[in-house]
Amino acid sequence: MLQSWPRSLKRLRHRFALVLTGPPAFAFVPAMCLAAFWFGGEGALVVLAGLLPVLYLVGGNLHNRATFSGALNTGILPRPAFEELTEQSYQKALETGTHAATLFLVIEEFDQVVERFGQAAADTVSQRVGDRILTALRTEDRVGQMGDSRFAICTAPVRHLDLELCIQLAGRIQSAVEEPVSVDGTGIYISASVGFCQHSRAPGSTGADWLEAAAIALYEAQRRGPSAIRAFSEQMRQASKASAELREDVVRALEGGQIQPWFQPQISTDTGRITGFEALARWSHPDRGMISPSEFLPVIEQAGQLERLAEVMMYHSFAALKAWDGAGVEVPQVGVNFAGSELNNPKLLEKIRWELDRFELTPQRLAVEVLETVVATAPDDMITRNINALGALGCRIDLDDFGTGHASIASIRRFSVSRIKIDRSFVMKADRDPEQQRMISAILTMAERLGVETLAEGVETVGEHVLLAQLGCDHVQGFGIARPMPFEKTLDWIDRHNAKLEDMPHIIKDKSH
Repeated sequence: MLQSWPRSLKRLRHRFALVLTGPPAFAFVPAMCLAAFWFGGEGALVVLAGLLPVLYLVGGNLHNRATFSGALNTGILPRPAFEELTEQSYQKALETGTHAATLFLVIEEFDQVVERFGQAAADTVSQRVGDRILTALRTEDRVGQMGDSRFAICTAPVRHLDLELCIQLAGRIQSAVEEPVSVDGTGIYISASVGFCQHSRAPGSTGADWLEAAAIALYEAQRRGPSAIRAFSEQMRQASKASAELREDVVRALEGGQIQPWFQPQISTDTGRITGFEALARWSHPDRGMISPSEFLPVIEQAGQLERLAEVMMYHSFAALKAWDGAGVEVPQVGVNFAGSELNNPKLLEKIRWELDRFELTPQRLAVEVLETVVATAPDDMITRNINALGALGCRIDLDDFGTGHASIASIRRFSVSRIKIDRSFVMKADRDPEQQRMISAILTMAERLGVETLAEGVETVGEHVLLAQLGCDHVQGFGIARPMPFEKTLDWIDRHNAKLEDMPHIIKDKSH
């Protein structure tokens, strides 16, 4: 009886709101005005005129809240509604000692769906995904649209919901979502990553904290993806906090000289002479010491600072070339990595030409290192024009991580590639693995026919070095030759390396492969 009283009161408030704000209410306005004047005169009429707007505002608010509550019961919720519901579910689970979970799901590479099939098709995919999520849940669970490609789920509190059940739920949702979506007779294949957080593991004391924990788990799933599932942990939160702190530090680090290139030598397999250095970004943090590139490079990308990084790397690399020239040592070129975002800059050619003139260097001293994945996916756009323009200027074009992407022979010719860099995955244990040797031989034969130089990355042993020289690879680079080093250590290394060349045996290449 006592439990039914709040529900009855709620229904009465809802009906009152409908009466006040609905069309029937207008029929009573003239009668109310006449009655007020009849019984109370002009004073009562003035009071009623002032009171009516207040009643409408109160009733409208009640009506909106009733409509909002009704919206929570069906379909995909907008973000504000879902966040309010999550807060309610969090507090209810806390008060009743029950268990619940929030999940975050993202459609991976959604922007590529837009590019390939158009915005209308992408909207259809997003709608179908939302519908499929609903079918994989109980009627009491709720789904929110958090973006074009992102959805959140809040399960209704239950007595038992352990880690295994959460993983099973995430897997069921993922399987439903990843079925191909048919749009105008075309099957669109998608993948989805999921992150979730159990109520018992939620940090903080609000539904917002709970939902944010699921978002952190999703970020970790995307890092491990595609189609990964991850549960929130305290370690993830600490890592996310550290990443946020790094994002705040990265601009200061770039401007303050904390991020600078370290140089890894490249040598000829024929003569042993230094044929260049690759500039690799290193961050010396004042408090944390050396930070791994795998940790800070994604942060730089998230902060939108890749172009600034390229400028810093290019400036210090050109300064290093001038210093080597001034010291009387021969370093033909330096390789600088350029990502797709930098190569998409319409002013890139002008910027590089200006820097070369500033340091009085010829374009041949710069090797523009481009990932194979960038070349393979670049249409006839600004990236293509910039690469070809840099090649025409006289810069060398190095195709990095060759063998890991999908660059065709036509792409190598189309971009006037000067040299392909064989990925270290082909080089590892090549002196002991016949299959690796056959793969390298095939790449070298192709490069020779195309008139393109070759460099093997990740050379770590003498055996790998010797084999690559015998097979006809032109250059090698890796820990077996030298680790990346700051500029101030390069001159000593160059002196020591050149001194050893007198005693190094000359390896004759086998050109018969």
